[in-house]
Amino acid sequence: MKKKKKRNSRKSLKRVTSKGIASRVGVSVMTVSRALNNRPYVGERTRRRILKVAKEFGYSPNHIARSLVMQRTETLGVVVPEISHSFFPEVIKGIEQAAYSAGYHLILTHSAEDEAREKDVISTLESKRVDGLLISTAQTVTSHKTYLDAIRMGTPIVFYDRVVTDIGASCVGINDEECCYMVTDHLAEHGYKAIAHLCGPASVSIGRDRLKGYRKSLSRRGLKLRPDLVIRSGFSEEGGYAATQTLLRLPQISRPDAIVAVNDLAAFGAMRAIAEHKLRIPEDIAIVGMGDVAMAAVVSTPLTTIQQPAFEIGKTAAETLISEVEGRTKPGKRIIIGARLAIRKSCGCS
Repeated sequence: MKKKKKRNSRKSLKRVTSKGIASRVGVSVMTVSRALNNRPYVGERTRRRILKVAKEFGYSPNHIARSLVMQRTETLGVVVPEISHSFFPEVIKGIEQAAYSAGYHLILTHSAEDEAREKDVISTLESKRVDGLLISTAQTVTSHKTYLDAIRMGTPIVFYDRVVTDIGASCVGINDEECCYMVTDHLAEHGYKAIAHLCGPASVSIGRDRLKGYRKSLSRRGLKLRPDLVIRSGFSEEGGYAATQTLLRLPQISRPDAIVAVNDLAAFGAMRAIAEHKLRIPEDIAIVGMGDVAMAAVVSTPLTTIQQPAFEIGKTAAETLISEVEGRTKPGKRIIIGARLAIRKSCGCS
């Protein structure tokens, strides 16, 4: 008499599905999905039972099948404009923490401050069927068509730091106008009168809004707005260096006694130009920045700047996008993250 072959239990274990686990535990497939992805709205006792059964069966989730059922890939696309200083890496840490906690994966891309490249990486991310996009705009962007096309195709977008406020997408960042007003007003309050501004591109929100804050401070302090003291630097160190060289070529009587840089990188470039002209900071020219990147506190003359909570901006932006992807909230919110003034030696204040 032939013996019956033993059933290959290992193969059967590999074929177990979330539906099978749900049947075994006596719950819905959605509850199993929530438990396996560490999502809320599952009782702790039920979660432990589901995880125990999944482990016993050697369950391995079929992500493709799940994405077809749930109409989501649980993947977010992130577009970063530049990675040359600590601000954006810190933002990414915040995004990653929020995404990981919610069971989402990230695809990181770099636009390198180029509009054409930004358009290309957004197209690539859409082809990967990401559930949503987190974007900080490149400084050369002149059109919002790429963003509008993505939204029309059903891809939610949340902008962070450099935002677009007029297309119905949610935005997360500091109040750039008020923060630049704060740092400019700090200089004016301490007696500086010829305050220059190294400004960002008008096509980018932080460039426009920080210029508004600078102008508002001068106006309220009764200081003259001199067009020759507003120089476009962009967001790079080299741009800040070149813009400050222009300022320092003015006749000595017309030179600024203080500079407000659009960000810390532009401020570092300005500091290099000032040093080359054998001028002292802050005795000859005071300078302030915005962002509080890692180098700001340790340069030869520590930089007075706005402390921008990069991690919190990234975390909040990702949480906002996930909430919209899952249908819990609607797009179009403007979320302001608090920032504060960090006073150091470069402004000449005690």
